[in-house]
Order: sequence, then structure tokens, then C-alpha cells
Amino acid sequence: MVSLYEGLSAISDNYDGYIIDLWGVMHDGVKAFPEAIDCVSRLKQAGKQIAILSNAPRRADVVIARNADLGIAPDLADVVMSSGEDTWLHLNERPDAFYRELGRRCYHLGPERDQGMREGLDYDFVESLDEADFILNTGTLAFDHTIENYRELLDSALALKLPMICANPDLVVIRGGVMEFCAGSVAERYEQLGGEVRSHGKPHLGVYERCFSAMGVTDRSRIAGIGDSLRTDIAGARAAGIAGIFVTDGIHRTELNVDSSGMPAPDGLESLFAATQANPAAVLPRLRW
Repeated sequence: MVSLYEGLSAISDNYDGYIIDLWGVMHDGVKAFPEAIDCVSRLKQAGKQIAILSNAPRRADVVIARNADLGIAPDLADVVMSSGEDTWLHLNERPDAFYRELGRRCYHLGPERDQGMREGLDYDFVESLDEADFILNTGTLAFDHTIENYRELLDSALALKLPMICANPDLVVIRGGVMEFCAGSVAERYEQLGGEVRSHGKPHLGVYERCFSAMGVTDRSRIAGIGDSLRTDIAGARAAGIAGIFVTDGIHRTELNVDSSGMPAPDGLESLFAATQANPAAVLPRLRW
């Protein structure tokens, strides 16, 4: 049985470095969580290396600026990495055969706020799928869109055999208590239809490798990844060879029937872990000391 702790202080000395999720752990898209800010500040004071790793489809500097707007100081983390940063670097460097064979014409599926992902890239951004060599998927065009809003577009892309790059593998996110669909849901449907998808971010190993290089902690048994998604945060930690610490009061809160303090209902954890084949090292109600 996985141990459930009231706060991170009970196990904080087990690790020298932490890779911490943003949405659902540090903030809810509207405001930062004071308990989480306090907890990470204490880790920093104890000399721990802190990396913030987000499946945000935006460059790392944009994530840092947005964090500051929400109340997360830029100096709280030693490293900030995002799925968008990893995507941009692959598009810019074309490090493997998939990227070298993409072509130059990109159809960008995403909202206006993700336009920064285009900056500095030597590609032609086109307005229709018929003109495109591939799709860059950074998310839905509106907060209230569902996957069905994109069925016609995905059918057309499939007919054209366009590969898709997904800059955010998350399926959903909770913004101010309201669930929204993410780029990962669109990519998942495209794969189900038979389309080719290349995703960046958690749970894929590459984005963790970037964090490891920047953190300077070489012993992975001394690193923990903290997040609220079993599919991305906990599965990603396992794939990267680090401990996963699961936060219950996030996207799984309804399944776990958490109370006002974030604590899950009795027996809810083991049922969820069995159903998802998740195996975190520890569980917290919220990121708090």
C-alpha cells in the first residue's frame, strides 16, 4: 500500500531534487496555491534543487512570466522546462529523421496565446491543411471546445496523411475549478483515427532528460517528481527512473472524492491505482509542508 502523508516534510529528506508540476499542484490557472509556494520555498532553503516541469504548450520564458503573474516568483525554481520548450527546440534543431523529413509548411492548431511558439522558427505557417506538410497542435481554439469541434479538421488531416506534433500531452486541465480539454485530447483522437502523432512533454523521457541536465543531480534515486496526473506525472516519473509523488486534489479529485483538505475517500486510492496501474512512491493531499 502506498503511504499517504499530510505534507511533504515527512519525506523531504529522502530526495535532493524535485521536478514539480504546475497546473493542479502549484496553481489552478487563476492563482498560485499559498501552501505550495511555502512548501517549495522550504525545499529551496534546505538546499534542494527545484525544477518546474509543465506540459504547457509555450516557451519556458513565457511560462516563467505567467508564473510571476500568478504569484510564483521566478527565483523559486532553479530550472523551468515546458513541453512547449521541448517542442520548439526539436522544431528548431530537427535532431532526428522525423523532424528532418517534416517539410517547411506548418498548420498551427492552437489559440492566439500560443503564437509565441512560432517565433524564431524557420517554417512557413500556412492557413489551410491543404497547404501544410504537418500540424503543430498546441491546443483547442476556445476554452469551451470539445474534441467534437475538431472532427472535420482531423478527418481532413488524416486524408492528407499529415503528421501531427503535439506540444501538450495533457488530456484535460482544471482552470479555476472548470475542466477544459487540452492538445493531448485532440492528438489522442487523431491517433485513434490512424493519424501519426509525435508528442513532447510528460510522460516522455526527453523532457525529463533536459531537467536532469540542468539540475545537476546525477543520482536519480534522489529525485522525485510531484504531480496530480497519473497518466503524465506519475507515469513520466516511472519512465524517467525517479520517484513519483502523487497529489490527490487535482484532476483526479472527483474520482477520489477528496474532502475540503484534499484528502481522498478511504480505499479510493488503491482502487484508482489498480485501475490505472499507477505506482507512486508516496501520496500527498496537496503540495504542502
